[in-house]
Amino acid sequence: MNIEGRAEALFAYVGGLTELLIETVREAFRRPYEMRIFLAQCDQIGVRSLSIVLVTALFIGMVLALQTAYALADFGGKLFIGKVVSLSLVRELAPVLMALMVGGRVGAGMTAEIGTMKVTEQIDALRAMATSPVRKLVVPKVLATTAMLPLLTLIACVVGIGGGMLIAVANLNLTGNFYLRSVISTLQYNDLISGVGKTFFFGFAIALIGCFNGLRATGGADGVGRATTATVVTSAISVLVMDFFLTKLFLVVL
Repeated sequence: MNIEGRAEALFAYVGGLTELLIETVREAFRRPYEMRIFLAQCDQIGVRSLSIVLVTALFIGMVLALQTAYALADFGGKLFIGKVVSLSLVRELAPVLMALMVGGRVGAGMTAEIGTMKVTEQIDALRAMATSPVRKLVVPKVLATTAMLPLLTLIACVVGIGGGMLIAVANLNLTGNFYLRSVISTLQYNDLISGVGKTFFFGFAIALIGCFNGLRATGGADGVGRATTATVVTSAISVLVMDFFLTKLFLVVL
């Protein structure tokens, strides 16, 4: 495919994604609300992602503490472990890595589920019964991901800071009281708002991309596989690009 063909495909993708965004927002405010489906999606997206969140956050915090002590050893780096771990996790690492990890799991699952329904004509069956696929399938997933990713990020921040404290106490001979006082004195409300605030946008984008790729899947099982791969790649790139612009925005606003 030449450059012009790739550009046209990109514009078509963005245009379709924008149309789905508008329809999703419109359907989200229509009554009656699908609370049962929404709660089921919260369980699927949030509760069942806790294991990957806990393991990832714990070892990120431990690695950060070790790297800080090693890299800043000549400058008394042990004293700054609480500051480095807390700021790095809350402002950047926890939001971005949780979006990438959870997004890879959740986004791929959404695409596979909806894509399978698409290629087996279940989506057409919903439309034939005068039921909106966006209302039944897309809206609960988008709202649940948008709501649960910030909560998972908060949990990741707490667990990651705890992992850093384990290394600080066990390997670096610092006291837990000193570490926690360093964390509390360093973190400000704007740090938490900046870090967690970005995850609302990340969650919305991940779910929207996953559902969109599922709805446009064609070609049987092979097509569903391609759509799932496209979701993982596109959502990861979107998170990283959005992180840059949202970070600049929050630095200006806060």
